[in-house]
Amino acid sequence: METIFLSSFFLVFGASIGSFLNVLIDRLPNDQGIHGRSKCDYCGKKIAWYDLFPVFSYFILGGKCRHCKKKLSFQYPLIEVLTGVIFLLVFLSGKGSSYWGLFALLGIVSSLIVIFVSDLKYHLISDYLLGSLTIFSFVLHLTNLVSWQFILKEQVASALIVSLPIFLIYFLSHEKAMGLGDVYLTAIMGFLLGWKAGFLALYFAFVTGAIIGIILLIRHKRKIKSRIPFGPFLVAGTVLMIFWGDKALDLVRSIYGF
Repeated sequence: METIFLSSFFLVFGASIGSFLNVLIDRLPNDQGIHGRSKCDYCGKKIAWYDLFPVFSYFILGGKCRHCKKKLSFQYPLIEVLTGVIFLLVFLSGKGSSYWGLFALLGIVSSLIVIFVSDLKYHLISDYLLGSLTIFSFVLHLTNLVSWQFILKEQVASALIVSLPIFLIYFLSHEKAMGLGDVYLTAIMGFLLGWKAGFLALYFAFVTGAIIGIILLIRHKRKIKSRIPFGPFLVAGTVLMIFWGDKALDLVRSIYGF
């Protein structure tokens, strides 16, 4: 009974956080403050508190603004549902070794969700999100009883090692192939995951990015010179290694024999 109650709590709590993440997704890349009540994208009217219930309000209103009747983006309920489900999965995974560990993991996945969607939508990764991801990663290491010396030596070294290939691509292409945000994000990936899991996450990002890019070219959704944001693929690789990293590393060892 307790598990059912807690699962329901994390599902609803996650959906509520998802509502806030929607604010961050659209405001941070556009240098807008996150304070103040949400407004309609079309008429600018402030949204009443009774229209801000996650998921339910969107469908009760028929997906339209109460005032101007313009159709609202399906992004809002989608992110709310997605965040709720992810929070539930984080809780059920048992990855958080303590309350602080669980808090840090929820903070990490929340930051990754915003980075994924904002980069996909605006081709921008906010420095605030990179900062929050770094802080939550640091807290997670501390909850795992990792010493300060280890964090400063091993994890920072891993950050530099994992981000080096992306930095070289960024530097040699004069920011045409990769953005500086991608460099920072891969550094945080290394800091969070360590260099082995970090490189595997990076490999997964390159492979999936190449596959999606080829599919888009074949379907004429993109031209060869079009820029496809790399942040979402880095996020996907990071999530994969956070929750299934041990299995992925075991698979690599079994294939390559190390």
